[in-house]
Amino acid sequence: MSGLVDALLIVAVVALVVVRQFRTRRTDTDRRWWIVPVILAVVALREPGLVDIHHGAESIALLAAELLIGLATGAGWAWTTRVWMDADGAVWSRSTKESFAVWTIGIGLRAGLFALGAALGVHQNTSALLLALAATLLLRAGILHRRTKALHLWRPELSHPASTPSAHRQATAYGDGVGLRKERA
Repeated sequence: MSGLVDALLIVAVVALVVVRQFRTRRTDTDRRWWIVPVILAVVALREPGLVDIHHGAESIALLAAELLIGLATGAGWAWTTRVWMDADGAVWSRSTKESFAVWTIGIGLRAGLFALGAALGVHQNTSALLLALAATLLLRAGILHRRTKALHLWRPELSHPASTPSAHRQATAYGDGVGLRKERA
């Protein structure tokens, strides 16, 4: 793919993921949470120019830093996302202001890396950014998947609400204890 198509793909994926995550959403523990990040990684790895052959060491160092920033962003985003279980045993999630701050810091650090690479004369391809985005999404989804499973383990009686007397059902939340507010589609 050309750089323009890669850039448009990155912007589209980020927009889709970020907009979806800042809405209250029911979290499904059985879905294949790893598919989109794996597809992004495959697209990134099949493109030539991931590493600048004329500046090998610098290019690899920048790629490693990009991946570390992506992993840190994914972990920070996952741990700042509010996750809770409602009275029926459904798990919900929503990103917070802190999640937005994690994204902002991550984008700032990536811009700094790009500037450093440009100052060093390293040719930078969008494949590195796409690979880091895949790492971000994969780690975030993996951590949220584990947190969701942990809620079910912590409150197993809510995993099967039909067998539980309604008097014992209580909403549990990660974070601030704010009640459930569903958004209308």
